[in-house]
Amino acid sequence: MAKESMKAREVKRAKLCAKYAEKRAKLKAEGNYEALQSLPKNASPVRKHNRCKLTGRPKGYMRLFGISRIQFREMASAGLIPGVKKASW
Repeated sequence: MAKESMKAREVKRAKLCAKYAEKRAKLKAEGNYEALQSLPKNASPVRKHNRCKLTGRPKGYMRLFGISRIQFREMASAGLIPGVKKASW
């Protein structure tokens, strides 16, 4: 499990990114890079990091499901993900 502070930091980054998205797009279109530099660093979408919705794990993230590989395997084995089953041949 990730620390609560790390999860909170990612949520904060996502909110800041959404807040400044329109302003960033406008400044980029104008080519005003000096004004872009004055915006908060965390307002940049590049600084966001995908995390598992259940555990907050930053590595092994599966975009299609929004969870880590470990949670995916547990849920798939338990039959909690529709259409997914363990391969056997």
